[in-house]
Amino acid sequence: MTYHFSKTLPLSMDAACERATEALKAEGFGVLTEIDVQKTLKAKIGVDFRPYRILGACNPGFAHQALLAEDKIGTMLPCNVIVQEHAPGRVEVSAVDPIESMKAIDNPTLGGIAQQVRDKLMGVIAAL
Repeated sequence: MTYHFSKTLPLSMDAACERATEALKAEGFGVLTEIDVQKTLKAKIGVDFRPYRILGACNPGFAHQALLAEDKIGTMLPCNVIVQEHAPGRVEVSAVDPIESMKAIDNPTLGGIAQQVRDKLMGVIAAL
């Protein structure tokens, strides 16, 4: 069982982040947060880590539907998309599979919403 969708791109880190952000936008998502894990780990604990960013993506319409269906669902929002460099010019973009993340919640309404979000996130990864 996998909990994400991924695609490796022959791009720089910045170009891959830009492409992922544009693909998310085309599917109705905005990026609410961007965490530079490499920079944060260096600043907080002095560890060197590969370029790795977490994009907190949100589709407002689906987020609203999910919040109406389950008031604590905000603990699982936004949908995370990671962009990580494995080697120069080899950057992987991965999106969470919302079907897998929602399995812990016994709410059939969320299943339908998660399926729609999953389809859109799969479209994002395919479009890269």
